[in-house]
Amino acid sequence: MKLSQQSQSDIESAIQKAIAKYTCGCEQTVITDFHLQPNSTGQFIIYNDEDKELANFMIEEWANYEEDNLTEECESILRNTLIKIKESGELDKITILKPYSFVLVDEEKETVCELLLMDDDTLLVNEELLQGLDEELDDFLKELLEK
Repeated sequence: MKLSQQSQSDIESAIQKAIAKYTCGCEQTVITDFHLQPNSTGQFIIYNDEDKELANFMIEEWANYEEDNLTEECESILRNTLIKIKESGELDKITILKPYSFVLVDEEKETVCELLLMDDDTLLVNEELLQGLDEELDDFLKELLEK
């Protein structure tokens, strides 16, 4: 799915608006997850664990998307946006106890996948990270057995 620059900016703004509610500079609060929900009406809604709406933006391309796999199509877009926000340092300002997650949910609020886990000690393994691992392990084992 191809998004306009405006839609990409709106997605980033929605996430920033949601996390801004937890950057008060006060005592750390407890929240487990941010729930990101794209839906076929074009709305992009972000909730906290108590189903309190943190942000709500309209994404035009999602409203015009006619296939049934909108949530899956949004996965890489949202993950890349979250990584960009993380790399900018904005997530370091959040006063939430770690670990917490950004989770993609469908229209029934069922978890589809975890997009980003914020924890000092844990790394989420995803398909991109594992790409080519089989060959590397095979080469390593072959080299080890030859010695």
